Amino acid sequence: MLSRQQVAHYQEHGWIAPIQVLNSGEADQVLDALTNAEAAYPEDLNSGNRNNAHLVLPFLADLAIHPVILACVASLINQPTALLNSVLFIKEPEGAEYVSWHQDGTYMGVDSTDMVTAWLALTHSTSNNGCVAMASGSHQDGIRPHSDHYGADNILTRGQNVEGFDADSAVDIVLAPGQMSLHHPHLIHGSGPNRSTGRRVGVAFQSYIGAAVRPSRGKHYALPVGDTPVDPAFVVVPHPEGELTNHARTLRAAANAALSDVLYYGAAERRSY
Repeated sequence: MLSRQQVAHYQEHGWIAPIQVLNSGEADQVLDALTNAEAAYPEDLNSGNRNNAHLVLPFLADLAIHPVILACVASLINQPTALLNSVLFIKEPEGAEYVSWHQDGTYMGVDSTDMVTAWLALTHSTSNNGCVAMASGSHQDGIRPHSDHYGADNILTRGQNVEGFDADSAVDIVLAPGQMSLHHPHLIHGSGPNRSTGRRVGVAFQSYIGAAVRPSRGKHYALPVGDTPVDPAFVVVPHPEGELTNHARTLRAAANAALSDVLYYGAAERRSY
């Protein structure tokens, strides 16, 4: 579990890092499993289809309920019950992909901030290869106005971008393979392009929710993570029994369609992810 000092840092700054979840060998095993799955199932795990892979890949579902992650999450939110979504954030070598400055809670479609996102590195995540940067303390000001800036290189769905934000105030969150950061749904964060010659791979579990959280719009598919029952307002999903089974594919497609409806609510246009 997090120490009192770590919890205090999170409350003040809106993030905490680094936290060791996997050792380097374990992180390499997960990375190898993901790389192999990408090669075996290119249509299911390409750059336009990286949401909710934990619903079709058992090793990612196992990672989502890793005891270190859950213990840390339980230090920050009240009675964690479920994980809503996951995103594979992969930047190819010397690519142009980036993530614009945004707050997760802007489009999540739930009625509470009693949730936290875990971002776990499977490769080194550095300033040179486009690590996440976080604006310390920005979560304390609530949700700020965002505008949509669609672009081929912007990994975010709508290219959502915070207005009136000083990017120079952001802190690069450097992580080694197997380390994670945790951040608040109102924290402003983003990341630049990968200027290195190696792939940058991470997975965001977005987000773990407390027992009192309810949907404010749309349908939400939730993976149970603890002993507290998931509220029936959410659609409870099972841990996948095999890799990319037909049943899991169908479930993931439904979850991603529902997530798209939530994320694109009020948008002028909609991309395929």
